[in-house]
Amino acid sequence: MVSTLMACGTTDQKTEAKADTQSPQMPEDEVQLTAEQVKNAGIQTGSLQLKAMHQVIKVNGIVDVPPENAFSVSVPMGGYIKSMKIIPGMMVKKGSLLATVEDQQYIQLQQDYLTAKNKLRFATADYQRQKGLNQTKASSDKVYQLAESEYNNVKVLVNALAQKLRLIGINPTSLNESNITRNISIKAPVSGVVIKVNVNAGKYVSNTDVLFEMISQGGLHANLTVLEKDAANIRVGQKIVCTSSANPQKNYIAKVHLITPSIDNDRTTSVHCDLENADSKLLPGAFLSASISVSNANIEAINDDAIVKWNSKYYVFSDLGNNKYKMTEVEPGESVDGFTAVNTKAKLSKVIIKNAYAVLMKMKNSGEED
Repeated sequence: MVSTLMACGTTDQKTEAKADTQSPQMPEDEVQLTAEQVKNAGIQTGSLQLKAMHQVIKVNGIVDVPPENAFSVSVPMGGYIKSMKIIPGMMVKKGSLLATVEDQQYIQLQQDYLTAKNKLRFATADYQRQKGLNQTKASSDKVYQLAESEYNNVKVLVNALAQKLRLIGINPTSLNESNITRNISIKAPVSGVVIKVNVNAGKYVSNTDVLFEMISQGGLHANLTVLEKDAANIRVGQKIVCTSSANPQKNYIAKVHLITPSIDNDRTTSVHCDLENADSKLLPGAFLSASISVSNANIEAINDDAIVKWNSKYYVFSDLGNNKYKMTEVEPGESVDGFTAVNTKAKLSKVIIKNAYAVLMKMKNSGEED
């Protein structure tokens, strides 16, 4: 059939030559045929079709940390860093000592608590005494009410100071005049990895300063960018295989946790996945490549006869009308029942679906003659 098209081209050589001299130069990726050439070659056109087939989608993304798994460690009350042995990348358990902070205000707080506790003993005794005297009318209601008010006020003060002590890690129930300390301990709120250390020994820190930043164990996830047309085939709970440039030999398994229900201006959306086997080599912000296996997805596919190969690349011919065709590069995907899925940046509406190689030969032979 290719020879038929070539023969027809030879017969009409003079006519075509005359037409070529009168028409503008044809772009390299386009070809113009006559109606007779199209008929003799048996060229047919058609559209892409949706076919249910297995597909592997290639996407990119980054290692991310969800807010619920990221922790900033601060000191409740300011002070000087007395000691610390934590460096970024260290794995720590919940309750592990991160740093020791000292300041005179810790001493003052403990003193205030113990003093208020002593006042509470006196206020309690006086309240009970005045209560008994008032019941026998041995003292006035005013004296009793003053004693009751003082008792309640001191009780509130003791409870408030006890909460402040608990905030800095001091147990008020075990505090007495012989174990007052000027140091407090900063401990890990969760088990995980310390990713940032923002202080050093001897530095003064306030209650607004972040001393350490941590990620809880199992806290890393993959944030993948997926095209709009592919996102519809991804499901929550689906398994995804990821690789990192830092450790390309290892496959990281991720599970789809959330698909963002909106499309950005670049026609993509974010797919959030929990990483099941993350290790210390996988750091927040690291680049990821991922393969998403989609089974029985409705994918745009085209007849196998529509795809031609030239110089190790694959193409289809878009129908521009009036027997003019444009060569468009595509990336073939999975094949089933004579149809092949194709990916391309161009929008394919109507293409040659039969005898595309005849058009390829016409285009390349014409180029050589020119």
